[in-house]
Amino acid sequence: MTWSITRSAERAHTETPWLRSSHSFSFGDHYNPANTHHGVLLVQNEDIVTYGEGFDMHPHADTEIITWVLSGSLVHQDSEGNSGVVYPGLAQRMSAGTGILHSERNDYAETGEDDVHFVQMWVMPDEYGRDPSYEQFDLAGELQPGRLVPVASGAPTVDAAIRIGNAGATLSAARLSAGDRIVVPTSRFTHLFLTRGSIEVDGETLNTSDALRAEDFGGSSLRAITDAEVLIWSMDKRLGE
Repeated sequence: MTWSITRSAERAHTETPWLRSSHSFSFGDHYNPANTHHGVLLVQNEDIVTYGEGFDMHPHADTEIITWVLSGSLVHQDSEGNSGVVYPGLAQRMSAGTGILHSERNDYAETGEDDVHFVQMWVMPDEYGRDPSYEQFDLAGELQPGRLVPVASGAPTVDAAIRIGNAGATLSAARLSAGDRIVVPTSRFTHLFLTRGSIEVDGETLNTSDALRAEDFGGSSLRAITDAEVLIWSMDKRLGE
């Protein structure tokens, strides 16, 4: 078992007049050849987009894109005619496949909140050249304190809210009250990201926006020090395998 912790402040950051983005892996102008992925997880960006702003139509291909909103809401539109509003507790997936254009904009008119704060994650698919597709599912009712809930998975044995095109990758989420414990799933590659609060795992404390990366990890008890929310990727292979 090997593992390391990346503190929030150690991530690369991009800032514009309307966007604050923190990158867990190499992204855009921030390239580090030693930090391009973990398992099959290529991108994990934590973004804050201000009122009336967002990402205009731009292309993607052969990527599974999962979006998890922390506060506010985000309007999605794409070239396949899909549209939706993404808010806390709703899982969203866009499979770019052979190619798709999409936009994501702050949905201030719906929520009245100035900022939308979200995490976006990109996973490589098992097969290239599939048709683009889109899926979203509200699982807020499943996110009871102390439960680890499968959010997105391609594993045939995992009953997740949304399906992705990688059979060896599962994203789970847990909302925890102080003192709650969950068991980290055992997997070859684990990426754990704390969206809010403080937790303790294997004697180490993680705070908001800290991440743990591990190989051959799992079975450990994770304890919430304060109320918290955690996202956990469990993956059985690395990029290129």
